[in-house]
Amino acid sequence: DELFDSAGQSRGSRGAFSASSAYSAVTSSTKPKGLPLGWPVLDDAARHGLASEVVDALDEHTEADPTAMLVTFLTMFGNAVGAGPHARVGADQHPGRLFVANVGDTSKARKGSGVSMVRAVMVKADPEWSKRMLSGFGSGEKVVDDVRDGEGEQHANDRRLLIREPELARVLKVVERDHSVLSPLLRQAWDNGNLSVRTRASTVVATGAHVSVLGDITIDELRRGLSSTEASNGFANRFLYVPARRSKRLPSGGNLDDKTVDRLAKKVAQKLRSARQRGVLLRTPAAVTLWNTVYDVADDDADGLIGSVTARAEANMLRLSVIFALLDGAKVIDVEHVWAAVAVWSYCEQGARFIFDGRTGDEVADRLLDAITKASATGLDGTAQNGLFAGHVARERLVQARERLEREGLIVTTNQSTGGRDRIVSVLAEKAENAEKAPTTFIERVRAAVAL
Repeated sequence: DELFDSAGQSRGSRGAFSASSAYSAVTSSTKPKGLPLGWPVLDDAARHGLASEVVDALDEHTEADPTAMLVTFLTMFGNAVGAGPHARVGADQHPGRLFVANVGDTSKARKGSGVSMVRAVMVKADPEWSKRMLSGFGSGEKVVDDVRDGEGEQHANDRRLLIREPELARVLKVVERDHSVLSPLLRQAWDNGNLSVRTRASTVVATGAHVSVLGDITIDELRRGLSSTEASNGFANRFLYVPARRSKRLPSGGNLDDKTVDRLAKKVAQKLRSARQRGVLLRTPAAVTLWNTVYDVADDDADGLIGSVTARAEANMLRLSVIFALLDGAKVIDVEHVWAAVAVWSYCEQGARFIFDGRTGDEVADRLLDAITKASATGLDGTAQNGLFAGHVARERLVQARERLEREGLIVTTNQSTGGRDRIVSVLAEKAENAEKAPTTFIERVRAAVAL
């Protein structure tokens, strides 16, 4: 009960949100009106501490998506802190190092303006860090060169690098080139920051680099640009996918004043100073108990395409929990930090499902889902499902595909009595008004498991 309550109240350490805030309007356990079918909803547990305070203060001055601003702030703060404070899994270290793709529903999703708002606060909080936010990485060699070992002012002390790519689609094109080393180098940067490029002429090495990625891309660009190779080789699942859309219309623009920026920057600077004094962050006993449940639920993640792009759930949640703890000035990861991390990850997992169009990578399941989608609210009964494949798919294979769609929260199947033989009917989960629905989002599944 204590853990379940913490998901809703995080023990008094949340930021305060105004009733009119667009952030409040899109954070809820109930899907608000006006969002596209399948669009993710950020759970209230993510509204925690200084991160929520920063987003709330900035939100009224921009048309940018507040959830994207939240994850952008977490990414920038985690990079600015550096690789010192971290959690451990065996011998592996997990600092607050994130790879994030802000994925706009259109090219006018105001992704860049949200980044600019957060950057204004972070630059004021740590002017030196602003020099380590760079873009234009057309090769893996360029990444290594900017964090390489060696003498000189540029390379002597600062191992931080935030790769800021307003056109992430361009990076995906580079990744796909023959002989490009950008993909393996970025994967290694996410893992441990030990990088090297070796040619006949020279060898460039970077040890312990702290590289984060913050890119913008549209849904269509991401679907076209992410190849099956990069989806399956670990490049794609190192990213958090954050669907972003215009939150409001401000014809006269916002009015973010220097006083607000200074006030927020002062708080962020203080948290950065305290965070850099930390080493290994352990969990409290209560957080250990909750994390064990989170870990078990994550083991049930989907396979196929969605499974490929969400396979690093535990590692990404661990890193998010480190950042939330550091933003609290905490020396340990507590229950509320785990819940906040789970909430952010749950949004990104939902986002991956939405972005990749509910595809499972299973040909039979995807064809069945298309047919059920076209059937709309009436659904598709068992006879129609069998007829869809004209007898070319075994009954057991069809049942397996249908159960997979149910397990991934895409459809709901019910038994309907017709006065004689019962028949099954499958409908989209969003349209199953009277059906008893199992928890579908990651955080809902965690809450259900905690409540058992």
